[in-house]
Amino acid sequence: TATISHLNSDSPSQPPDTMMHLSLLVSCPALLLSPAGSAVRLSSPMMQLREQAPIGTTAPVSTPGYSGQVVSTKPPYSKPTDVTDTSILVQGGSLRTWSYRSPSVEQVQVELNTEGRPLDADIELWHGPDNTPVKMRVYVENGEMRPFSAVIATPRGPNTVAIRNIGQLEFPFAANVASDKVDNPSAACLSKSQTIQGGALRTYPFESSVDSVQVLIKTDGRPLNSRIELLQGPNNNKQVIELYTEDGLNRPFFCTLRTPGSGNVVRVVNTAPVEFPMAASVVAHEINNNIGSDAVLGGDVVIGGDLSW
Repeated sequence: TATISHLNSDSPSQPPDTMMHLSLLVSCPALLLSPAGSAVRLSSPMMQLREQAPIGTTAPVSTPGYSGQVVSTKPPYSKPTDVTDTSILVQGGSLRTWSYRSPSVEQVQVELNTEGRPLDADIELWHGPDNTPVKMRVYVENGEMRPFSAVIATPRGPNTVAIRNIGQLEFPFAANVASDKVDNPSAACLSKSQTIQGGALRTYPFESSVDSVQVLIKTDGRPLNSRIELLQGPNNNKQVIELYTEDGLNRPFFCTLRTPGSGNVVRVVNTAPVEFPMAASVVAHEINNNIGSDAVLGGDVVIGGDLSW
């Protein structure tokens, strides 16, 4: 810089070539610090789109040195075609209804079962507004071993069957109401009936070979109030049904009780006053003849059984 100022002071008017050379000399340090020559600029990265696999398929995974494909370990789901179960899961505290508008439906089959948990339900028949001709309270200790199955008469339709799970949320059950397949009492069940006066009770013991029994209760047209209990051991209720019917002639009660094991006793109680008698019939339905009569180590003890030497 000092040299440039000295030259300018000694010769105030320099030729054009001298001034150009001085300008190049001054800019030499800047040229030395700049990148050498015309540096090649890198091109900006470009985004490349990968071909996307169709929905529902798995795209192959490429790894350096490896090759493979992601495969699902679950078998493909296929809806079974032979499923005929029409049961509806009823959660604890919820209500489900089945309506029949046709007057030709005169009776329906009600079935309740669980996966081994207790069953506690209210069953009602609605016939018109504010008219409930049939009410039932059902309790089963084990809904898988002893499912509930009963027939409700539905004359003079339309009718609606309401099933409410009054148990807790942890105790759901499966409910099914059908009108095409309805159980009918056997000839022995229709012929063997006994009168039970109001406030009285009757017990019906069964052998261990009996797998199920039929229960038929009716009146001569009067209201029906009854309590049906299945006991196995002293005061050990396995199944309890509290029943009310406004007309025991047009709306009799019929059910089938499962009686696995030994020492089963069916107790029928007429909870109505003495002015309302009823006729009850309890007979064996399914009998298993393959059960041996020999003693089994650790088996149940049958009081009053035969002893052979």
